[in-house]
Amino acid sequence: MYIETETTPNPATLKFLPGQQVMASGTRDFASPEDAEASPLAQALFDTGEVTGVFFGSSFVSVTAAPGVDWGQLKPQVVAVLLDHFVSQAPLFSGGDASGISVPAEEDGLLFEDDPAHADIIEQINELLETRVRPAVAGDGGDIRYRGFKDGVVYLQMQGACSGCPSSTATLKHGIEGLLKHYVPEVTEVRAA
Repeated sequence: MYIETETTPNPATLKFLPGQQVMASGTRDFASPEDAEASPLAQALFDTGEVTGVFFGSSFVSVTAAPGVDWGQLKPQVVAVLLDHFVSQAPLFSGGDASGISVPAEEDGLLFEDDPAHADIIEQINELLETRVRPAVAGDGGDIRYRGFKDGVVYLQMQGACSGCPSSTATLKHGIEGLLKHYVPEVTEVRAA
């Protein structure tokens, strides 16, 4: 088995591609060792002591190194952990599946309740995020979540490699905001949630 690596726009994060499916559906972000207790793989990565974030995508694992950590020394450790996991075909989550993990429904992560009068606008926003934005963000080792729409402002949350990335503000403001404003005239601004 060979694990490819790719850089991401976030210099603290590398994207690891095991050449097989990581998550059957959805994504999972681990921002602390406590979060990682749900996954033996995420926990093993945090146990290196030099990892501050782990993100599972459909076919990749993004790993964020602690400030000041040299990727030259950490990368072989991460590759070894990933090889051990995927070669042994160990379960991704404790208990063998994700049944014991509570993942909030899409609506539960909203900053405020969406106005039913804006249902068509919100549907357009979510369709653009799903078809145009998420694939591009996943290519950089991250994900994006819709968090609300109010008074012309779309609230989005960056995850994985995109969370805390120096260029994430530019991505939100110049890339995603421009796209949404072009296709959905009711959108006046995009903000990080």
